[in-house]
Amino acid sequence: MSRRLDSLLPYTASGYRSKMIPTDIRSDILDRLHKAEAEHGVRVLLAVESGSRAWGFSSPNSDYDARFIYVHPRDWYVSVGLEEQRDVIEYPIVDDIDINGWDLRKALRLFWKSNPAFVEWIQSPIVYRQDGPFADLAREALPAIYSCEKGIYHYRSMAKNNFRGYLRADQVPLKKYFYVLRPLLAVRWQERHQQAAPIEFEKLLALAPDNPALRADIQALLVKKRAAPEMGLESPIASIHDFIESELERLEAIKIPKDAAPDKVSRLNDIFRRCLAQAWT
Repeated sequence: MSRRLDSLLPYTASGYRSKMIPTDIRSDILDRLHKAEAEHGVRVLLAVESGSRAWGFSSPNSDYDARFIYVHPRDWYVSVGLEEQRDVIEYPIVDDIDINGWDLRKALRLFWKSNPAFVEWIQSPIVYRQDGPFADLAREALPAIYSCEKGIYHYRSMAKNNFRGYLRADQVPLKKYFYVLRPLLAVRWQERHQQAAPIEFEKLLALAPDNPALRADIQALLVKKRAAPEMGLESPIASIHDFIESELERLEAIKIPKDAAPDKVSRLNDIFRRCLAQAWT
């Protein structure tokens, strides 16, 4: 049975996440989703918040990054076209709302490759809309489809590039620490649990070393990031810097285990066909 969630997920213990999307912004995003459906003749299956607001360390002036998965009518997929069909819907950013989406078939092909963006979208704790079985089927399939091998390579590279690009100086942009810490902790999660890491930063913090100074400095930085519109350049935070350097050194030395190669395509085909059949009945 089709299910619609035009609301946020439940109130969290801290109350922080429930306050992240003001009512007027949420209504605006839902209105834009309805207009996208009418304009392009599609059905939105899932719409979520991505980026720093979903990760849990947005600043007061952070943009809203709404992302959605949509499906065309069946004939769109079986037609003979002279030109390649466009499988994304993108809108120019004219305010603080950035909204775009992927066609269902494109999304599932990226799922097959363990695309980091797609994997984070279906795990977002902030859901604007959820129609039909797509989101539940994708989340149920995540353990079987996701490649920890690809995930570890991705997050290790992300951490390394952000560290080298922003944090190797006498004065560093403090907010960039989160763009190194989050992927490093995501790697730790995958090493320990052999599954896709959650996207909420506070969940990942459980895997930080049992170092009181490090944890206190990260928590203090997190509070500052959430409260400050901008975080300028400051001297490096020694405990966080030391952890990052030692963790990157450790990850360079490890041998990333190869994944098994189960039949993923048949399961993804089943999700595609079920969602296509139910979206237009």
